[in-house]
Amino acid sequence: MSCSDYQFTRRRMLKTFSASLLGMPVSQLLAQGTSLEAKAEHVILFWNSGGMSHLDTWDPKPGRKVQGEFNPIKTSVEGMEISEIFPQLAKQMHHGTLIRSIAGTNGDHGRAQYELQTGFNQSPNIMHPGLGSLVVHEREPLGDLPALVSISGQAARSGYLGQQCEAYFVGRPGQKDPYLTFPEGISHARGMQRLQILEKMNRRTSDQKGAKELKASQTALKDAVALMESPALKAFDLKEEIPATVEKYGDTEFGRGALLARRLVEKGVRFVQVNRGGFDNHGNIFEAMRNHGAAMDPAIASLISDLKANGKLDKTLVVVLSEFGRTPRINDGGGRDHWARVFSCMMAGGGLKGGSIVGASDPDGMEVAERPVKVADLHATLCHALGIDLNKELTTPQGRPMRLVRKEAAPINELFT
Repeated sequence: MSCSDYQFTRRRMLKTFSASLLGMPVSQLLAQGTSLEAKAEHVILFWNSGGMSHLDTWDPKPGRKVQGEFNPIKTSVEGMEISEIFPQLAKQMHHGTLIRSIAGTNGDHGRAQYELQTGFNQSPNIMHPGLGSLVVHEREPLGDLPALVSISGQAARSGYLGQQCEAYFVGRPGQKDPYLTFPEGISHARGMQRLQILEKMNRRTSDQKGAKELKASQTALKDAVALMESPALKAFDLKEEIPATVEKYGDTEFGRGALLARRLVEKGVRFVQVNRGGFDNHGNIFEAMRNHGAAMDPAIASLISDLKANGKLDKTLVVVLSEFGRTPRINDGGGRDHWARVFSCMMAGGGLKGGSIVGASDPDGMEVAERPVKVADLHATLCHALGIDLNKELTTPQGRPMRLVRKEAAPINELFT
């Protein structure tokens, strides 16, 4: 069942199943297009909000005035160097690829985040869906767990795809979700009896009025109960992991988020977004980036290593992305400011060619020097890897035709073997 088959998310239903289940329209989106062979089945997106410095991570410039305090280090790929803040990740780069020539267009946080997460520029007339919502709309769910999960922060909204394609939110990875159990004082048996009564009431009203809205809510209710009862819920419980594994990823919120992402993918979740903020470093950037590296390096390196070991890496696309880079010039406060003209990202797995570099910035990391990659090209690349038709067009509930990906966007074909 695709997410367009009902308009309530499981989480929303769990919070409100005893309240109003009427009055929300369900609009089936009409689509046309062709299916493609999928290389990837899952995506884990590490979203780094604030604008992560490309010069201090994926595109170091040793010996230049713009270098800053970090030296480049060798990786497991000959000729590829990354910042010293990622020593463990450097050993996994034969599974990864660097894109060093993203040509952004927005230097404002809000507009840039919107474009990077949806592939489109902001418009006053329509809200485009985030990449995670698009993926779960286009790919069938696998198992009982929500198809889209966002950890330690909110994913982009589902836009015209509707409430049904919103992300299931996990605030603190490893902590029990209070909405996956009945309220205190309500036993499981009593809670199930209430749900059965609610189902009878809905069915009676539906038979009388034939309301599509009720049919949709019944579907959502059924899914919500199935989630509460599913053994797959154990994937959210990090206590099942041995302490050594938690320590390997890093016993931090980010480390636990990466570990949870791996567990969710293993249970069939299509798209997991792990959020980390704090990259808007207009001052003291080098101290901040050391702290970021200390949390991110073991977590992402362990994730890639474990996915490879359990046979999931070839089917799981790992993406590390931010809304733009930061200025080559170091300001008077020891920081870097917003810079969208060129920046970088890292990808791994998902059928992509490991150990490769796409594009280049100029000697000071100020402009694209080789192989410019548009923001929409990133979305085209991910959709291509997932077997989603780039030419597919949806008709929104307002009757407006919308492409999934910009018409001018093209996959980065050199990434595919």
